Formats: sequence, structure tokens, C-alpha cells
Amino acid sequence: YHLPPSGRFVIGGPHGDAGLTGRKIIVDTYGGWGAHGGGAFSGKDPSKVDRSAAYAARWIAKSLVTAGLADRCLVQLSYAIGVAEPLNIHVDTYGTGKHPDEHILDIVTKNFRLRPYDIIRELDLRRPIYHMTSCFGHFGRVDTSGKGGFTWEVPKKLEE
Repeated sequence: YHLPPSGRFVIGGPHGDAGLTGRKIIVDTYGGWGAHGGGAFSGKDPSKVDRSAAYAARWIAKSLVTAGLADRCLVQLSYAIGVAEPLNIHVDTYGTGKHPDEHILDIVTKNFRLRPYDIIRELDLRRPIYHMTSCFGHFGRVDTSGKGGFTWEVPKKLEE
């Protein structure tokens, strides 16, 4: 159990949270079509896994589908505050996987480092790109700005 893994939590209310997140949770992601863990993106920097891990999950799923390992894929990542590694990684190919989901999960763990620091580095999330997410969501968009766009939309070449 991890209760609370980061230590004592005593700062709350407006002092601990400005309340500027969570305004567009579903429209920012898949518009209600895909599963959503409930964490918002807007107003959070990439050190918050609500944002960075959602981008990583998209990147992983897109990489698996592009590699021909599945026709559809859902990737779930679970974290606890103060614990760098994900507590759980789950892959569901909805029965479209070319291998059992457990084998595809092994491919994921072999190809992706999923600590928040690694996600930020791999996806270059410290760049000033977030203004582009304010319209039309965070996923499924091709870069037309010439600024490098959304790195999580570029599939990674996988080693099996």
C-alpha cells in the first residue's frame, strides 16, 4: 500500500491548489469515446502525471498499433505521489492483438521508460507547446506549426 507515499499532506484549500485545472477534461482527450482516468491536463506542468502519463499512454498505444501489434489498444498507467515508477501498467487490445496482451505488455516494458522524468525527457515536454492544446484537444493532431508539434503523436520504433 502507498498511504500517502510522499509523506504528511497538510497544505490544502486555495493555498495548495489554485483550482485552475479540470475545466475541459473530456474534450481535451477523446471526447468521451475512450476511457479517462479523471485527471485534467490544462493548468498542470509536465511533472504531473495527469498530463505526462496520459501523453505517454497515447504514445505507447499509437506505437503498438503502428508496429502492427494490434488494431486497437488502450494503455493504462497508474502512479502514486512520491513513487517514480508506475504502480501498474495495463494493456488492452480489445482482442485485436497479434500476440496475447501479456506479451504486448512485455514489449511495452522493454521499450518505454515510464518514470515522470523519463517521459518528460523522451517526449520533450518542457518545450512551450501547450498553447497549441487549448483548441482541438491534445490527441490525434498532426503538427502544422513547424514547431515540432506533439511528440506523443509520433510512434516509437519498437524492439520485440
